[in-house]
Amino acid sequence: MKTLRLILGDQLSRPLSALRGIDRARDVVLMVEVSEEATYVRHHKQKIVFVLSAMRHFAESLRAEGIDVDYVRLNEKGNTGSFTGELGRALSRHKADRIVATEPGEYRVWETMQSWENAFGTPVEIREDDRFLCSRAEFARWVKERKSVRMEFFYRHMRRKTGWLMKGDKPEGGKWNYDALNRKAMPRNIKVPSRRRFNSDAMTRDVMMLVRKRFGGHFGDWQSFGWGVTRKDARKALRHFITNCLPRFGEYQDAMKTGGDFLFHSVLSPYLNIGLLGPKEVCEEALEAYRKGSAPLPAVEGFVRQILGWREYVRGIYWTKMPAYAQSNFLQADRPLPEFYWTGKTDMSCLRETIEATRRNAYAHHIQRLMITGNFALLAGVAPAQVEEWYLVVYADAFEWVELPNTHGMALYADGGLLGSKPYAASGAYIDRMSDYCHGCAYDPKVKLGTKACPFNYLYWYFLIVNERRLAQNPRMGMPYRTLARMAGDRRQQIVQEAQEFLDRLESKYR
Repeated sequence: MKTLRLILGDQLSRPLSALRGIDRARDVVLMVEVSEEATYVRHHKQKIVFVLSAMRHFAESLRAEGIDVDYVRLNEKGNTGSFTGELGRALSRHKADRIVATEPGEYRVWETMQSWENAFGTPVEIREDDRFLCSRAEFARWVKERKSVRMEFFYRHMRRKTGWLMKGDKPEGGKWNYDALNRKAMPRNIKVPSRRRFNSDAMTRDVMMLVRKRFGGHFGDWQSFGWGVTRKDARKALRHFITNCLPRFGEYQDAMKTGGDFLFHSVLSPYLNIGLLGPKEVCEEALEAYRKGSAPLPAVEGFVRQILGWREYVRGIYWTKMPAYAQSNFLQADRPLPEFYWTGKTDMSCLRETIEATRRNAYAHHIQRLMITGNFALLAGVAPAQVEEWYLVVYADAFEWVELPNTHGMALYADGGLLGSKPYAASGAYIDRMSDYCHGCAYDPKVKLGTKACPFNYLYWYFLIVNERRLAQNPRMGMPYRTLARMAGDRRQQIVQEAQEFLDRLESKYR
């Protein structure tokens, strides 16, 4: 029996389930670059370079093992531009008796895969993607057994399951998380390690030229590309983080700094999300650093929580709640996405700094995403689908299974509190406390109203006013709503007026 084994662009892992039991004498691995995947949203140019170059390098590593790889390039004559079209052509070329694939990361691809057996009249085996630490079935069982599906409870479940940072049935150090110790602003004089970046080889440069020619109108710079595109590179990036950044990662993981594109963050999510690294190996490297005494418990716990807890959790939520999840809009937000999300042209320093870093790197760390671009979109009432498309476009690590819950639920509260117990709304005071962005800004975070006022200040209270009916009964929103209740009527009216005038000025630029 001859098997055609399909590998997708975010499945670049040698232990992938679709590759198990491969018969090198008969089976063929199919890898395809299709325009449908590069353009269903207009991905950042670096993201396309990253994925396509990593795919080509992975194909070469399989060939070096003696595996027959049928690799279809984007500009190859006859390329149909879709997974289904290329699978049909490959079946004709190789006369395969069956298709084997690993379950995809995105719901739209999952739906497409369901049609293949009937479309081709060929048996299709879709295997579990067991590169994750919690299967889709296990997460669904966990949800079914509980009234509350908050991440903290899932994280504790996974800690007990893995035994990581556990002393028997108790958490290491007596606490489940050390988030309270991980909220320091960045000192001015602290030395931030240079980030490990990688030179582009001939194969990557070929992809760059392809992307420049074919996707030149997409968002982002490609000249500053420095991502690794092989497992060897990804392992080097992991070791660099563990050695140079992890010891200070915890205390400064919420900090932001002008020109500090990476700070102490791992910057490993792109490698994890296309399969060049696995979550187990990444966590175990951090745990080993703790055991050796080279990284403190709060830093290691905070890092492990991001992967074992949050990453696994959002994937579970995505597959348990789709497709209806993407359609919810609890706050009834409907404003268009401001143009400056694409251009970076805004007088607000925090947004300009974050968007320009995103343009340079196809990356911004999680606090920039949540508390700058996400926070503004939340306060301004931007339509969730438009914000979600932006995040999916601009970040190299953005695939829908991880991007959608983070944006829809965490940043925008569009799911009404399934992921987060309250909206992550904040005024300019938070940004001023956690960053140096406000120094030299056209606006002053200490001014609440007027032409010099930070827009985050009056937008914060406007957000509470507009959504009072929906949010006032939330127990975690009690304090701000009590403050709002004591606010003088004329001040409240001025907030509404200035917020609406600001938002109207933004909208006038869309027309």
